[in-house]
Amino acid sequence: MTTKREGFYWLAVLFTFALGTSAGDLTAERLSVGYWQSALLFAALIAATSISHLRFGANAILTFWIAYILTRPLGASIGDYLSQPTADGGLGLGTTVTSIIFLSVILAVVVYLTITKADRIERASVSRASEASEPPAQRVPLVRGPLVPEIDESGG
Repeated sequence: MTTKREGFYWLAVLFTFALGTSAGDLTAERLSVGYWQSALLFAALIAATSISHLRFGANAILTFWIAYILTRPLGASIGDYLSQPTADGGLGLGTTVTSIIFLSVILAVVVYLTITKADRIERASVSRASEASEPPAQRVPLVRGPLVPEIDESGG
């Protein structure tokens, strides 16, 4: 990973967090869509983006970034729905309880993936003829980035 690429990544993270919060608030509050409905809207947009890639072959990099950006307003809308007072269309759980819920879900997912390794895929062999000469299939993470290092499982 180059410094320029890592800088772009962190700049994208910064802007998408700000964009996500403002887009979630825009749809839920300013456009009076509501928190839960905004969450459903952004979830549907993420699903449509995924389908455009998986079913219709849309560019993988473009669809990744679109989905990545849309996760921010989705999370903000869900967070607002849980934390905002019932008079404002939320559940009224408050920010502390909502933060504990989100933290618990994140920890549960991390523990689950650590134990099951369900987030890894096997590399497929190129051909059956070369299988005998190739080392065993290597498990690779589905996500790579500055925080997900290469993993050498060969023991060397």
